[in-house]
Amino acid sequence: MGPRVAVVGAGAAGLMAAIHAARRGECGPVVALDGARTLGAKILVSGGGRCNVTHHAVDETAFAGSTRPAIRKVLRRFDVARTVEFFADLGVALKREETGKLFPVSDRARTVLDALARSARDAGVAVRHPWRVEAVERRDGAFVLRSASGERLEADRVVLASGGCSLPKTGSDGHGYAIARRLGHSVTPRVFPGLVPLTLPRDHPLCALSGLSVPARLEVRTASGRRLARMAGSLLCTHFGLSGPAALDISRYLIDARFDDRGATLVVNWLPAMAPDALDAALRELGRRTPGTLLERWLPDRLVRTLCAVAGIDGSRPGHRLTRPERVALARALMDMPLPVTGDRGFGYAEVTAGGVPLSEVRLETMESRVSPGFYLCGEICDVDGRIGGFNFQWAWASGYVAGVSVGAC
Repeated sequence: MGPRVAVVGAGAAGLMAAIHAARRGECGPVVALDGARTLGAKILVSGGGRCNVTHHAVDETAFAGSTRPAIRKVLRRFDVARTVEFFADLGVALKREETGKLFPVSDRARTVLDALARSARDAGVAVRHPWRVEAVERRDGAFVLRSASGERLEADRVVLASGGCSLPKTGSDGHGYAIARRLGHSVTPRVFPGLVPLTLPRDHPLCALSGLSVPARLEVRTASGRRLARMAGSLLCTHFGLSGPAALDISRYLIDARFDDRGATLVVNWLPAMAPDALDAALRELGRRTPGTLLERWLPDRLVRTLCAVAGIDGSRPGHRLTRPERVALARALMDMPLPVTGDRGFGYAEVTAGGVPLSEVRLETMESRVSPGFYLCGEICDVDGRIGGFNFQWAWASGYVAGVSVGAC
């Protein structure tokens, strides 16, 4: 007897869907198909090889793409508490770090993947890989799945959990969009890298600070100066430009803004905890002290020297000799410094895909397609992308769960 349920993609969302479809057990055999030679490669590389399973506080405000009410409806079906309980039942205890991120106590992503694979096997899921699904077609009320090598497989219901375009070496190459389109779905006009490092001109002074990481706040602004997005966190200077949580979180908003406004800019505040008036007062009251001495109380000396150079001042000159225009220039370099972003590092370095199949085309209580009955979607194939810190995994667990329990109930 062939499978009654076929899950296309055996990553985080796909394994979650397959496990819960098989546990429900009302629809017969479940098979999970994945084109990658290494199963769960994206899980294994996530969180620096530790797998940031989720975050202690997840809600719809941490996501972009589809509407927040739609995202909230899915997240509430399988929240963080249920995620922690689910993994505990699989023998994977999670620990919360200061950032709010939850990691396995083992600090090994392999622990998470092995537990999911074991749970799928115990539930009776047949996991086949590499088995790349090239096409899914409707036939006589069911589905025919064809592989790259010409194999075919029939199923009554299909769950598409093939991921987006991020980290294509792990198997997410965007082919799932073609499958969704063939079954009647649309894909957002924009599909682009999210949580991706940003590039600066190679001769930009920040590129010379490679390896330096400091707390900062980034803002995306329109060409007219209106703020579109703001993110705070650790900012890492690299030889190519910017990385670290703050840069990754803001990246999708800058890239998205530039589709409509090529003049959209990114600015950085290196002193996010300080009020502008307080900085101005501190600079005016320097006396014989130097700006460099003052700023090194708050920032690394390498960055201080660079920012003074950007402002065009000598950081070792006594403060009382600073002119008002020089104080203004230094304050701008410290709190409102434009960053001439030239681009991003692309899907090969992106942690998530922005864009995908709109949630408006999915029944949120089941994740079943509104246009192709018996076809379900979950995970990164959907137009949902979250911040760094476990949010995208939480979307995978939640949407995979909803799809799995629904497809498994005949």
